[in-house]
Amino acid sequence: MDKMENEDIRPSISIKELALLGDGEVAYIKQLDSDSAKRLFPTFDDSPEGIDLFAVLSADGTPLALTDSRNAAIANAIGNDLVPVSVH
Repeated sequence: MDKMENEDIRPSISIKELALLGDGEVAYIKQLDSDSAKRLFPTFDDSPEGIDLFAVLSADGTPLALTDSRNAAIANAIGNDLVPVSVH
């Protein structure tokens, strides 16, 4: 068999194109600890230690919202006409 016959032919996509998939359509909901929240949201401070927070992120990872409730994060995404998707 020819080497070309064995290889999968897959369309290539750049990292930038990949990051834009779902842009304006999808919001990722990610559970964070307070340290991670402070890194994503530099103006966020005075968070009680040990509580879970939930970030709403755009398709490219841009932080959009932060809340202490998963349901509120989902509602925020839906309220902004975005489909919420969980990130683990």
